[in-house]
Amino acid sequence: MTDTLGPQIDHALRAMRDAFSEAGIVDPEVDAELLVAHVLDVSRGRVQTLAIMGERLTEADGERLRDLAELRASRLPLQHLTGRAPFRSLELRVGPGVFVPRPETETVAQFAIDALALAPTPEPLAVDLCTGSGAIALALASEVPTARVWAVEKSADAHAWAAENVAALGDGRVDLIHGDLADFVPGRLAPAELAGRVNVVVSNPPYVPAAMVPRDPEVRDHDPDLALYGGDDGLDVIRIISRIAANLLAPGGALVLEHAEGQGAAIRELLAADGWRASATHPDLTGRDRATTALK
Repeated sequence: MTDTLGPQIDHALRAMRDAFSEAGIVDPEVDAELLVAHVLDVSRGRVQTLAIMGERLTEADGERLRDLAELRASRLPLQHLTGRAPFRSLELRVGPGVFVPRPETETVAQFAIDALALAPTPEPLAVDLCTGSGAIALALASEVPTARVWAVEKSADAHAWAAENVAALGDGRVDLIHGDLADFVPGRLAPAELAGRVNVVVSNPPYVPAAMVPRDPEVRDHDPDLALYGGDDGLDVIRIISRIAANLLAPGGALVLEHAEGQGAAIRELLAADGWRASATHPDLTGRDRATTALK
């Protein structure tokens, strides 16, 4: 017995694209194709091919797709619906309670990867503070295959997602720590042997100023506040990271920080006051300042 046929895929895509556009979603066509890909368990490219061929969904898949499309139109994050978020060469598990990795953070990760690959040791060490889903830590371990990485996350919900990702993708070289980054000092949360031996400390910390509530509902209503807000000027956590990283890094080790556009000068100033050298702010692929690096 064959499944009852539902709508043509191209018709379903068109309907979702129109609904998503009306809801204010930035990339309505992309989201529509990714939802169909999720329902059919195929690639986005395959969805495009099936649409051109005039293929139809089954009735069951059509109903499931309509339910998901209604949720997406309500501005529930796409990644919460699919349970997946791409990051560089990885596909991470994500959902409620964890910050969804963004494409701009891939640029930040590249600075850390480059610094780690150039470390003057055959087995470089890295620490990812505020790891969230584990995205940066796992990218470091994946792209610098001789590296050992420690990842620190305070939120119990985010830590649970990170633990799932580390188990699947960490290759036994990522140590996930549940705790406050302020406690990640050698002899406490951090192993004593890390003191002065780490080659790279990287972080995508909470850096949104408390009064600057994000406009996008996906961020404002669904990303955890703990991952977003960094005090009145957005730099409270970065001040702590500066002190923690100074105790962990070896001489010449690199600090890599993600931040918002317009925060670079203030971050360079606070890093200089803490004794960091060669601080520099770098743009992302859209030309907006996104990362500041410094050397111990």
